[in-house]
Amino acid sequence: MAISDALFERSRKAAISLLRFESIIMIGLIIYLALLDAFRTKPLSAPLALAGDFIGLALGAIGLFACSMSYKAGKSWGRAPAVLANLIALGVAYFMLSGKFYIGAYPLGALAFVTTAVCVVGYRE
Repeated sequence: MAISDALFERSRKAAISLLRFESIIMIGLIIYLALLDAFRTKPLSAPLALAGDFIGLALGAIGLFACSMSYKAGKSWGRAPAVLANLIALGVAYFMLSGKFYIGAYPLGALAFVTTAVCVVGYRE
């Protein structure tokens, strides 16, 4: 069964928007962590862990934005990384649920689920 052209096009545009939104969220987390560290009263006990968070978030933001560019160009190279990143985010949301961090788990899980769905539907050979 073939996906209709209208559904495909809406899914492709939604994938572009959602992947870019996720990139912006990751950049926002970098800024938040930097400000949190800048206004800290006690010295940081694990500065390399914070640096690792910065690097991981920056690479993730760049990767998701690159995936959105592949959807915009109609290329296939961004589909698998986008789906994989969002499946990982679903696992993180499940871990947050098990820790009773509901305020973070539900939005992350919903965003990752919707983004995974539109990334799968928004590309065709």
